[in-house]
Amino acid sequence: MNYTLYTVMPGNTLWGIANFFGTTVDNIVRENDIENPEFIMPGIVLKIPATLPQSKPDVYIVRPKDTLWSIAKRYGVSVNDIMSYNNLANPNVIYPGQGLRLKP
Repeated sequence: MNYTLYTVMPGNTLWGIANFFGTTVDNIVRENDIENPEFIMPGIVLKIPATLPQSKPDVYIVRPKDTLWSIAKRYGVSVNDIMSYNNLANPNVIYPGQGLRLKP
């Protein structure tokens, strides 16, 4: 199996990380011997049992320094579509940890 190393950022959750990498919380917990999946600290490095997603996820969890433009470019979705799917009024206001739908 392939692995990716991922450094936990403020606002990350195991669910969001698993969703981003196309794996499950259980797989991440097992590979990293995590005792409490509800509590992960920013800065720790996790061994993720997967590669980057092959297709865009249904929901993307915003990371620090993300912009709607960078997310749209990464997944081949327009900024206007992301705004529409998420009822966003201002394309410049997103925050780390926020879940954004990338599909209708």
